[in-house]
Amino acid sequence: MNPLNQLKNLLQIFLISTRLGLTSFGGPIAHLGYFHEEYVKRKKWLDEKSYADLVALCQFLPGPASSQVGIGIGVIKGGVIGGFLSFLGFTMPSVLLLILFAQFASTFGLTDAGFIDGLKLVAVAVVAHAILGMAKNLTPDLSRQTIALVALMITVLIPHALAQVVVIALAAIVGFVMFRDPAEQTKTTSFPLSKRFGVACLTLFAVLLVSLPLLAQASSSMWLDLFDRFYRAGALVFGGGHVVLPLLEREFVPTGLISADEFLAGYGAAQAVPGPLFTFAAYIGTVIAGSLGGLFATVAIFLPAFLLIFGVLPFWQSVRHHEKLRGAFLGVNAAVVGILISAFFHPIWVTSVQNGFDFAIAALLFFMLMYWKRPPWVIVLTGIVLGTLFYS
Repeated sequence: MNPLNQLKNLLQIFLISTRLGLTSFGGPIAHLGYFHEEYVKRKKWLDEKSYADLVALCQFLPGPASSQVGIGIGVIKGGVIGGFLSFLGFTMPSVLLLILFAQFASTFGLTDAGFIDGLKLVAVAVVAHAILGMAKNLTPDLSRQTIALVALMITVLIPHALAQVVVIALAAIVGFVMFRDPAEQTKTTSFPLSKRFGVACLTLFAVLLVSLPLLAQASSSMWLDLFDRFYRAGALVFGGGHVVLPLLEREFVPTGLISADEFLAGYGAAQAVPGPLFTFAAYIGTVIAGSLGGLFATVAIFLPAFLLIFGVLPFWQSVRHHEKLRGAFLGVNAAVVGILISAFFHPIWVTSVQNGFDFAIAALLFFMLMYWKRPPWVIVLTGIVLGTLFYS
């Protein structure tokens, strides 16, 4: 492809992903539907089987699945630069909106309003629903349920960043030894990335995951500490944006970096904007360190997604057919369920449900989400109304 055509190709990737970033409401499952309609049906950048392969890969990895699918499509169409542009277009609209909301909220004192208590109960309902769905899919048998239980007990008794990393590593070893996960025979999908590049990305992912907590403890740098907290949250999340909430709350609310009221106000705003929920990090970063902090937090929380998708794409055909490696991921998935239940208990549950009335409201919101199948934005709006009526 000559340079002019390549430039046109990259511009097209950016413009289409930006349009999706401005209009894609409804969470990761809805995002995958929008991507399928645009990239497979309309643009025909990849066929049905290739898209299914890519979605399977991104569900297999930790991180924001819909964002990683978007990055992968950009890579297929335009290499590494295409992957970055696809991410930028899809993500930056919600990042900018949440940075503006954080500045607006702090200026006008919105975090003191009564609706914040309603949003706390929304968080209880939404995260409980997400964890139940994950537990059903990721811990279907006694062995994996036991891994989840052990992970829960360790992380609730030792609420430390390194405890999470150790639990994940041990679960991967247990899964590699105990489980075999046969893969279906499928058509090969090729990606324009070298295996050497993939190894470099995976190595950097692992080095940062292990070293950042140690460096942050040894250093007095606020920026290094923030980078570590956001990076770990982005690296340990399976199951979509809603699941990152308890990890982020545990990292930032008990430490006093952000108040519970500020946190929940931003979570409500993140539900109301298009694009990936991981951009909630931009709001937190802005509250802590201004607009630069918002952009810094966005880079930190999405960096694991980039390193993993770039690292695994060159090896995906081999990994997906290696039964023991897939078994290691089964162990990791089960441990993540336990870690999230631990984080759901503290701080979300203990700071949100104080009495029977709180429990009743949380149960109503959960029922609306679980059984009436109302979308998350309806749950958020209901929580705001009930909070304004009963907690002001």
